[in-house]
Amino acid sequence: MAARRVLIVAGEGLLGRPTGIAAQSGPACAHFSTSSNRDARHHKLVIVGGGTAGAALANKFGPRLGKEQVCVVEPNETHYYQPMWTLVGAGLKHFHQSASREIDVLPKKCTWLQDKVKSFDPDNNMMTTYGGESISYDYLLVSTGLTLEYDKIEGCVEALENDPFVCSNYSPYYVNKTFYSLRNIEKGNAIFTFPQGTVKCAGAPQKACYLAEDYLRKNGKRDKVKVMYNTALPVIFGIPRYAAYLNDIVDSRDIAINKRRNLVKVDYKKKIATFELLDSENGETEDYEYSMLHVAPPMLPPKELWDSPLVDETKFVTVNKETLQHTKYPNVFSMGDCANLPTAKTAAAISAQTGVVTKNLKKVMAGSEPTRHYDGYTSCPLMITKHTCIMAEFGYDGAILETFPINQAKPRYTMAYMKKLFMPPLYWLGLVKGLWYGPGPFRKLFRLGIKTSN
Repeated sequence: MAARRVLIVAGEGLLGRPTGIAAQSGPACAHFSTSSNRDARHHKLVIVGGGTAGAALANKFGPRLGKEQVCVVEPNETHYYQPMWTLVGAGLKHFHQSASREIDVLPKKCTWLQDKVKSFDPDNNMMTTYGGESISYDYLLVSTGLTLEYDKIEGCVEALENDPFVCSNYSPYYVNKTFYSLRNIEKGNAIFTFPQGTVKCAGAPQKACYLAEDYLRKNGKRDKVKVMYNTALPVIFGIPRYAAYLNDIVDSRDIAINKRRNLVKVDYKKKIATFELLDSENGETEDYEYSMLHVAPPMLPPKELWDSPLVDETKFVTVNKETLQHTKYPNVFSMGDCANLPTAKTAAAISAQTGVVTKNLKKVMAGSEPTRHYDGYTSCPLMITKHTCIMAEFGYDGAILETFPINQAKPRYTMAYMKKLFMPPLYWLGLVKGLWYGPGPFRKLFRLGIKTSN
């Protein structure tokens, strides 16, 4: 196999563009496919997407089935720990700490095809890639994640590219602009948005808001900067137990919450953000002047899935919410952000899903029915200040699934330290390596089987 250069982000520029790219080639690329053969190739298990979910399952099944039996189709050379970007945007972590080479998170006993799937044909257990590969499989895991639809907001891409005070913690290109904006804003409105529709890490926009307000207050700017959270939702948070505490926090810190407002346009030359009033019968809009604008974009699975029989009318992969097996194709599973699961889309959710899919896929490979059930577990560490955090943990239908025998709805120093110091190594050494199935066993141990009241 010909050697191929593999790139990794080594630093970042002022406006969030990755810079200082380091290159490496040679033996480290031993399981990287650069084949130009256009004949159909076959693998027992194909994993589409090498993000958190895909890497975790590759690490479970690569060593089990063997290198040529597991193929990960992933176009990106850099793997990001995206939950860290909330801290990067607040100046609490550096961007390069969130990055690793994709080749380093995948097991040696799997084939990495650096390509992107163009079309899916699950009726024939086939797919094609943009690189011209035809791939057949016995079993398929779809874990593509979501795409960021900044272009669905008129003028947003231009604003992100040209206005240093328009930022977004959701993108590796724009996350560094958030702390730049905080350091340099002097007065006016700092607006944080939450979009209409499904998003990953739904708590991230308000985490950015709380950490920004904390920074501005501690650096003597708060009296000149009005902090706003404009959300398309009718509530501040979907789980009442945590929403009650959050409402008290925003009231005490004078953060303006404007509900049912969806960002539809940004005019960076006039510094105007336009919001659709979702409860208006006539499609009315409202303009806000901004000095800083943090954008959470609309999100959808990749367009290559939209016309496939794998998805439902919402364009998300259709799976049984308990077994994570596809509702039509029993040899197909899906997990992570692209699956149509009625729970918050987080890395914590993927940890619990990893254990479920691992057990159930093994069962199906052995000719049995899947038996492990997913309870919808997910977690959102809501950073309230740089030193305090609400550790929200819940499942399907809003069931509270807190791990520790304390009230986790209260902001606590211990939970902030977990978010900042414990969770990053847990991600790199546990979750993406397929070794962490979530805190379920610890919950039973710490709480002696006692459920938390909603």
